[in-house]
Amino acid sequence: MVASLRSALLICAAMSASSVAPAQVGPGAQSVLPAATAVSPSAIAKELLRNSQTLAIPPEEATKRDQDSDTAQVDSKADLSTMVAELRSSDPGSRQLECLAAGIYFESKGEPLAGQLAVGDVIANRADSGRFADTYCGVITQPGQFSFVRRGSWPRIGRDNRAWQTAVAIAKIVDQNLKDSAAEGALYFHARRVSPGWHRKRVASIGNHIFFR
Repeated sequence: MVASLRSALLICAAMSASSVAPAQVGPGAQSVLPAATAVSPSAIAKELLRNSQTLAIPPEEATKRDQDSDTAQVDSKADLSTMVAELRSSDPGSRQLECLAAGIYFESKGEPLAGQLAVGDVIANRADSGRFADTYCGVITQPGQFSFVRRGSWPRIGRDNRAWQTAVAIAKIVDQNLKDSAAEGALYFHARRVSPGWHRKRVASIGNHIFFR
């Protein structure tokens, strides 16, 4: 579209530069189009330019549409497993979603979907709480919080791994707040096999994890 508009503009500019006279049928004949209705090449060029500006999509807006395309088609009333099936992907789409998906993957990849959702919500709740870092990556890499993180990084994850693709789907659901978690408001969790003796309010027990505020 852009290329054809540019070509049209060049043609109109050439016509205008050469001062082409209105078409006539003989000496002293009138113009084919009366002066009041004739359209000059420069006017056509201006109109084409306006149309090209109207049709163009700003790069940042096009990028946003691409990023939102996955979640835009998800039915918010669908069950969690249906949402996950629709949103599975090897590519999170952003660094922050990659951090969120990594937390879900390493902390709960063997858990039921509800448990993975709850782990993702803990990370998101921390980012929103004002008591931890204010980004997913900041929460994940905060020293002493997640054992899979070593010096600000974590082990390589195979992108073709179905568990990773599920974690990416859960991360998108958490980030877009598409489904409520059973561990609403939780900021902490631990495995059932340990007993840290926390004096915190217990809010849920899902799979092999217990969640607290």
